[in-house]
Amino acid sequence: MDARPDRSLHWRPAFPVDAKLTLKALRRGRHDPAHREEADGLWRTALTSTGPVTYRIRQHRLDDLEVDAWGPGADELVEHIRAELGAHDHPEEFRPAHPVLDRARRRLPGLRVPRTGRVFEALVPAILEQRVVGLDAQAAWTRLLRAHGTPAPGTAPAAMRVMPHPEVWAKIPVWDWRRAGVDLRRSRTVVLAARHAGKLERAAADPAGVYRLLSAMPGIGVWTAAQVGHRALGDADALPLGDFDLGRMTGLALAGRALADKEVEAFYRPWRPHRYRVVRVLELTPGLAPRRSHRAPRAAVPLRKPVSGCGQRRRPGSAHLATPSRSRSATAISAGRARARPFR
Repeated sequence: MDARPDRSLHWRPAFPVDAKLTLKALRRGRHDPAHREEADGLWRTALTSTGPVTYRIRQHRLDDLEVDAWGPGADELVEHIRAELGAHDHPEEFRPAHPVLDRARRRLPGLRVPRTGRVFEALVPAILEQRVVGLDAQAAWTRLLRAHGTPAPGTAPAAMRVMPHPEVWAKIPVWDWRRAGVDLRRSRTVVLAARHAGKLERAAADPAGVYRLLSAMPGIGVWTAAQVGHRALGDADALPLGDFDLGRMTGLALAGRALADKEVEAFYRPWRPHRYRVVRVLELTPGLAPRRSHRAPRAAVPLRKPVSGCGQRRRPGSAHLATPSRSRSATAISAGRARARPFR
């Protein structure tokens, strides 16, 4: 029997909300210890500014949801859950003239762009996903949460964990990074992000400010910033430029041919400020384009030494399966242009 939740909310929005579809963008693989779909609802954990929290979302209809939360962060989570489920998003303003997009978005009436407000939570797995096979990034996230996360408060399903505090990420031993399959460049970037986590969280209400902070951090480019933008900031225009398969997926679905990397940004220009929404709608519509291209071999884990890369970059298929083909200035997201910038 469930323990009484510390905070609950019965929400009846005036617009359609599909909680599982919307928050699927936050899941990092089937074994993500912070995300679980069960018969009694969608379970998630989070580390809020007031502490860890477990929350369950039960969906009765697209306009009828119940949220229960356990733990020190329960009040904060419930206060912000509407935004997390896309209350500030405006998909009704997306009226694409392209018939393929129009049909696809009509199939997904409850899909919204989430806004968790938790920047560091979105940034760490995005860094882990840089330039590696998606399955390896998911495995790294799972191993690190199991080893260094904290037990989920309340009556969460077995083995759920809360992501570590930034101070814990900053002190993870080098051998634990290697066991998780994370090379030296990515682990150093996570540690740097952990040291600036407080500043990033304080800027969460100002997306342009978050992008400025990210652009100033070595190892963070426009692709990584976009992953943060469409999860933590509710940015429906956060186009993941540089994604390995973005041109291929988009071109085959909408233009009849794969697009070259240099063509992608101009091709998406007519859909501003909904460029990420276009990507997400294409990802969730089966049959528009082949789902997979040739994939590099998986990395061997545990690793004996750091590796500079695991081969192929990630496709944009789901929120957790795409990696950047190159780094670019994060300010390009809000400025509408991308400037090549190597990882440092």
